[in-house]
Amino acid sequence: MGVATTEFIDAAQVQAKALGTDPAYVFVPHPVQDRTDDELRRMADEHLEAILALLVKAG
Repeated sequence: MGVATTEFIDAAQVQAKALGTDPAYVFVPHPVQDRTDDELRRMADEHLEAILALLVKAG
């Protein structure tokens, strides 16, 4: 299971195909490096349910 920004959707698909895997990803809006702490917390809150669902499914 991974979390990445939308910038890496295509790369994740290509890599997964090359490796013969089907990893679970949650993609968040790009970019993240220039976001404030508050913005990052909101982003984490917005995606937490999806992340937890994938973790429970994987476990």
